[in-house]
Amino acid sequence: MKIIEREAKSIYTRTKLPGIEYTINQYVGCEHRCAYCYARYMSKWKEYGKWGTWIEVKTNAPELARKRVNGEVSMSSVSDPYQPLEKEIQLTRKVLENMDKNTKLSILTKSDLVLRDIDILKKFKNLSVGLTVNCFSEKVRKILEPHASSNEKRIKALKKLNREGINTFCFISPVIPKLTEVREVLRKTKGIVNYYLIEVLNTRLGGENFREILKEKFPESYEYLKDREKMEKFVESLKNYIEENKVPTAAFVSHWRENYYKEYHQR
Repeated sequence: MKIIEREAKSIYTRTKLPGIEYTINQYVGCEHRCAYCYARYMSKWKEYGKWGTWIEVKTNAPELARKRVNGEVSMSSVSDPYQPLEKEIQLTRKVLENMDKNTKLSILTKSDLVLRDIDILKKFKNLSVGLTVNCFSEKVRKILEPHASSNEKRIKALKKLNREGINTFCFISPVIPKLTEVREVLRKTKGIVNYYLIEVLNTRLGGENFREILKEKFPESYEYLKDREKMEKFVESLKNYIEENKVPTAAFVSHWRENYYKEYHQR
């Protein structure tokens, strides 16, 4: 893994993500190497090599994090704040220590390393911490998310955060037919999260290499992705299940029904 250290001019970036004003990325790049990662487009502007082989570390991020901003801040959009490198250099922890604790902050990760920072997280007055849970089998996870924590560890992390009184959410993503067990996720996380975010796979952002992986390793799923009508029926069925069972969902995002987006305002 190539580590690139650099100083940044700013750490808070304006975003068009619904309901969020800023993103904060102390890292760019991620060791988790998820096959479907939407952030791989960053490689177009970073001449470090193939996505997943490098990490850019913004060494002055803790200082820049002292700036106060108005609006919700999301950590992170082009990295995972608790990827393996974080255990060693503790950059995310230093950023959190320096941030204004009145900041409305949401953190999303695939790692139970987030539990290390519970002492700091509890100081924030308006905080949500989420873990991506898709209940891939271990066989599937090792192909699609080779260096991320197991789903069981993520669920245990949500339980611990919930017990500590921290507002939690579960990000069910990517929802892939025949691979993502949405009902199992809901069953295993019931009562330990405040709300859910659900996103059906965006194959365009996932990239051609990911589509080839699906075609070779998971042909049943790939067949869905080739048939738009079939995918739309799948999305509609999932949406109906979520609504009929009154799942506390903050947002349901699909890229298969004219970029269908619905915000439930149940947060």
